[in-house]
Amino acid sequence: MLSILPIPAFNDNYIWLLEHAGEAVVVDPGEAGPVRRTLQERGLRLAGILITHHHFDHVGGLPELLAIHDVPVWGPHNPAIEAISERLGANDRVTVLGHDFEVLEVPGHTLDHIAYFHAGDQPLLFCGDTLFAGGCGRLFEGSPAMMHQSLQSLAALPPETLVYCAHEYTLANLAFARAVEPDNHDLAKRETHCRNLRERSEPTVPTSIGQELATNPFMRCNTAALRDALSQQGRLEGASGAEVFATVRAWKDHF
Repeated sequence: MLSILPIPAFNDNYIWLLEHAGEAVVVDPGEAGPVRRTLQERGLRLAGILITHHHFDHVGGLPELLAIHDVPVWGPHNPAIEAISERLGANDRVTVLGHDFEVLEVPGHTLDHIAYFHAGDQPLLFCGDTLFAGGCGRLFEGSPAMMHQSLQSLAALPPETLVYCAHEYTLANLAFARAVEPDNHDLAKRETHCRNLRERSEPTVPTSIGQELATNPFMRCNTAALRDALSQQGRLEGASGAEVFATVRAWKDHF
């Protein structure tokens, strides 16, 4: 079994560490220092690095880590990330600490964004900045239609899939989600639960695909409940899921 723990970085990033039999793989090491300390404290040998996209807070620690550890770096087909040793695209597979992961292309936040999905007894997803607990990434490079399609591909994963995203944005995301769907009782319960976690300085992630389908407005753009909520507020624009997503994303950008 893999052990997975978050390594806090910067103000609100999580670098995910996968551990098995004395070895570790890290996901999106924006900083090297926290990774090095965690490896030392837990007596682990770094065996590899997974990258989801090119933003500095996800790749900034690569040079320092690779100066110390001669390990493979898996990541997207983006030459701007020079340290990648194996470039991956849709339907590629990578074996991490004895566990097979499928690569999903999920552009929107950036054009090069990929995610890593393990379909085991406990499905796992490392999705970087595409899907957040209660939200999704800003559209720095892709279009609303592109991001909507990426999220729909994640929505099709098993509902029990654990979702390991890269930021602790949950309370802010849920505050916006409550504005979008004020009558969503599952959302109200989730917000209370997550607030209690943060008061104890505990992470609100991982989340699950099922929980996101019930409470995340960006995953609910095709549902009648979300469309009704937007209509009641005079905000429903367009008929397609992608058009509804564009409306909700633009609202969140100025919330």
